Amino acid sequence: MTGRLQTRVTRTVAAALAACSFAAPAAGQDPPSPAAGPPPIELTLNRMVDFALESSFRIQQVNLSIERTRLRLRAQRARLKSRVDLELRAPTLREQSEPRFDPQIGATRTFRENSQRYQGELSIRQPVVLFGYPTNGTISLNNRVHRFEEEDATGDIRTEYFNEYFVRYTQPLFQPNELKNDIEGAELDLEDSELDFYADVVDLIDEASSAYFDLFRTAYQQQIRSTHVARLEQALRVAQERAAADSSAALEVDQVNVELANAREQLQQSLNRFRLETAVLRTEFNLPQDADVTLQPVIELDPVPIDVERATEFALELTPRLRRLDIQLRESEIGVENTKGRGGIQVDFSVSYGTEKRDAVFGGLWQDTDNSFSLDLEANIPIWDWGERSARIQASEVGVRQTRLRIDQARLDIRTDIENEVRNVDEFQSRALTMQETLTLASSISQQSLERYEAGELSVLDLLQSVRREFDTANTSLETYLGWRRALLRLQELTFYDFERGMPLLDRYGIDFEATEPQ
Repeated sequence: MTGRLQTRVTRTVAAALAACSFAAPAAGQDPPSPAAGPPPIELTLNRMVDFALESSFRIQQVNLSIERTRLRLRAQRARLKSRVDLELRAPTLREQSEPRFDPQIGATRTFRENSQRYQGELSIRQPVVLFGYPTNGTISLNNRVHRFEEEDATGDIRTEYFNEYFVRYTQPLFQPNELKNDIEGAELDLEDSELDFYADVVDLIDEASSAYFDLFRTAYQQQIRSTHVARLEQALRVAQERAAADSSAALEVDQVNVELANAREQLQQSLNRFRLETAVLRTEFNLPQDADVTLQPVIELDPVPIDVERATEFALELTPRLRRLDIQLRESEIGVENTKGRGGIQVDFSVSYGTEKRDAVFGGLWQDTDNSFSLDLEANIPIWDWGERSARIQASEVGVRQTRLRIDQARLDIRTDIENEVRNVDEFQSRALTMQETLTLASSISQQSLERYEAGELSVLDLLQSVRREFDTANTSLETYLGWRRALLRLQELTFYDFERGMPLLDRYGIDFEATEPQ
């Protein structure tokens, strides 16, 4: 923009404000009453957003959702640490008959069992983590003690004690790393919840801004109508002076009176509409109920230069849309890994080493102990499943490809949306600047028409037409300004960036976009 155009815009805004100088105080503000009450709330865009962020139930709900996912992540990460378990079987009673093989006679016969067992096992388990990577294996330190008492057929009671200390290592092979996947899934859930939070914050900022500019329109229309009434009151005084000097001009007084009555009624409707809208805002954004709400509508039309490539870069980097799709992609890849682990070759390896003792006397359990060793290798090898596992894997892989396609489509959509919205901002900005100049011209013509009517050079109908044209131009100028504002809001929502202040939107309101993880 050239310096000459900037000067014209400055003069235009000043003239538009001067045209509204006939208006009463700020919209919605009543004359001070003798009884002192709470101070009025003078709404600005920033204050409106602050009210919305502080009192929004939706933000509180999303905060609770983040807290829930953080606790879930903490629970998953706790699985990486040692845990101590005590398993008790006290008692296990058996008094029953069951068939058993008797090697002395070489046949099966029925035995009567009458026994009691008391057993306890203390285990300290630690998942194996190598270089910060969970291996899905577990090492444990165990102590098992039991007391067994049995009564034979002759009535003799045999008592036996058993004690065992051993270290065991277990490692699943050819299976998904369940521990690592669960932790990564919890981390992705937390990040997704935080992205939901930031998206909801921006949505709330957009809603609060839209509500503010709706109220701004009503308040500014009140000023326009006040100016219109003041202009018609000037015309009425001139018409009355003309009628006093010339009785044939009495009809002109009636014509102006009709126009003035309509204008005053529109002004009263505007005042009522402002009160109703502020009542809705009090409920929607939890504003204080006992305080008056005022708004001083001032048109600030400073051209905002916007580069399409930078705006697209902000939309790709700052908004959560692509990151959410990346999270979905990673979750799909984990799902493929888990699907491959079901119905495939599964091997469980286990090795243990320790010391044990079996004795009829409890005090002898720690004397002359014997070494114990075990090695287990269990494998489950599917032979034929009619392609079930292969089809499940292919279906999961198709889901991964679908997510990748959605990512590519999202990038194209973002670029297209940004280009269109930047074009809208530029068009509304140009129209708003033009309408401000037109409003200055219409105000000047209206004043000149009043002077010419007073001098008898213009008819009353031409004067009223000029005044109506000024009124219509002011309303059109307001709508183009609000169109520019809303285009900026849409672009702000698409990019998470405030182009007027040159900073990320979340930084402007002091909200950290970086995801935080619980320790």
